[in-house]
Amino acid sequence: MLAQNFNAIENLAGVPVSLKFGTPAGIIVGLLPYLFGIAGIILILNIIVSGYQMMTSAGEPKVMQVAQAKITTSLIGIVIIFISFWLVSLIMKFLGINLAAPIIK
Repeated sequence: MLAQNFNAIENLAGVPVSLKFGTPAGIIVGLLPYLFGIAGIILILNIIVSGYQMMTSAGEPKVMQVAQAKITTSLIGIVIIFISFWLVSLIMKFLGINLAAPIIK
């Protein structure tokens, strides 16, 4: 059924969707590295902004606490992203899906 939907999209738009994303798993496999990368970049930027906020707080305790809380949650987020990437890689290896292999048929 999904393949029929891809064929309908290809016919209407003239875009060869099935060449890049042949299956729902192909879509997920194709997007996961980008999603993990974007999440990591957002977390690093959050740490930088929080550090700047901490530096410019002028010793105000309330602003310092908010900045420290942001840094703490960002570091926890980085750990969560690392663990989830490791688990996804482990599951994909167990299922025989190769991230390095090209998705194009």
